[in-house]
Amino acid sequence: MIWETVIGLETHVELATKTKIFCSCTTEFGGAPNTHCCPVCMGMPGTLPVLNQKVVELAATAGLALNCTITPVSRFDRKNYFYPDLPKAYQISQLYLPIARDGAVDIGGGKTIRIHELHMEEDAGKLVHDPWLDQTLADYNRCGVPLIEIVTEPDFRSAEEVIAYLEKLKETLQYLGVSDCKMQEGSLRCDVNLSVRPAGSTELGTRTEMKNLNSFKAISRAIVYESRRQIELLEEGKRVVQETRRWDENKDATYAMRSKENAQDYRYFPDPDLPPVELSQEYLDGLRTALPELAEAKRARYQAHWGLPAYDTEMITSQKALADFFEALVALGTDPKQGANWIMGEVLGQLSAHGLEAKDMKLTPATLARLIALVREGKVNRNTAVKVFEAVFETDGDVDAYVKEHGLEQVSDTGLVEQVVDQVLSANEKSVADFKAGKEKAFGFLVGQVMRQLKGQAAPAVVNQVLRDRLG
Repeated sequence: MIWETVIGLETHVELATKTKIFCSCTTEFGGAPNTHCCPVCMGMPGTLPVLNQKVVELAATAGLALNCTITPVSRFDRKNYFYPDLPKAYQISQLYLPIARDGAVDIGGGKTIRIHELHMEEDAGKLVHDPWLDQTLADYNRCGVPLIEIVTEPDFRSAEEVIAYLEKLKETLQYLGVSDCKMQEGSLRCDVNLSVRPAGSTELGTRTEMKNLNSFKAISRAIVYESRRQIELLEEGKRVVQETRRWDENKDATYAMRSKENAQDYRYFPDPDLPPVELSQEYLDGLRTALPELAEAKRARYQAHWGLPAYDTEMITSQKALADFFEALVALGTDPKQGANWIMGEVLGQLSAHGLEAKDMKLTPATLARLIALVREGKVNRNTAVKVFEAVFETDGDVDAYVKEHGLEQVSDTGLVEQVVDQVLSANEKSVADFKAGKEKAFGFLVGQVMRQLKGQAAPAVVNQVLRDRLG
């Protein structure tokens, strides 16, 4: 029998606010355990939540960009469950009237993923197991960090489609400034609902949910494993149990955690401490007008206006800060293709070497634009410019001063080049003979010898011309 995998996603995204959703505690990542907490986010008796306005703005912005219908009046509900990482024993979320519904994301290849809803909620805490003490410890710093949960329809049929969607979603949210989407910090994590059915069937099979997957690699591998596990069960005449499963990265397998709850098990009811959220059409029109140009539109513009290849535009727009850097370079007079080459080569290389994202680098567009100009003006050659770039990358140093201080200005004195060329030709008679016998590689060797004598500072065009003239 041929089986079809059916997948729906619940993606949790931490919003880029400075404070939590219902209190003024910081959302900064990495604080000492239980130091970013207060009576409100810990759910102490007598405390009252106050909604962070920025959370509503970011959630509505995400909804608009994902082609959702924004709910004019939304409200919060209490989702009740008892778990050690939830000190209130309930989570404030949205069930009955979420802020956005009925969106769509085009993942290419003629495939569109429907978004069922997008709602606001607070994050839970984090449990950390200490193997030495054989204890599980609770860190409540994350309690109350604002989230949006984006729930899709069961439109995915493969791990590849899931990853394409998540890449598009991550790119969109980063360009909007809604979230940094750092999966390693839990800013974007995914629950995967998966079932299998005979190909051609329209009925959904029994699904399992894999919780809190926080890397594309883990998501892809978990989908492949769970799909295969369910198919094997059904082919053996067994049944799939509706349950929540945990992905074990080390064992490359999923394991049952608990039976899967339904909505009624959470005893949702409207939160009595929070009034409805009312959004005017004027407010939504303002958010829509303020939507930035997204990566897909940038790629199309770069290709149309500057004739850049598709590969270049993909690389440049891979991070919003990188695209902003590129546009600033061009605005400073850098040739777009030259700017793209430097970004794809030297900039991305140094970012990788230093473990940085583009938004964190100190190098400014003005510094790189000046370095590229020095190459264009013939003051330094490309190889020397790369060395200068590496030297100033971490400090955004003055490239003119560095070139002058280290004596790196390019030698364009034809007389000096002719003198060195004559010396090289006299010392390498065999290479001269090889060149005249038609061996073009010998010419490259002679160029290298001249450049070596001039410490790499000669203008390549001048060296090539003088050599050609001398060799007849």
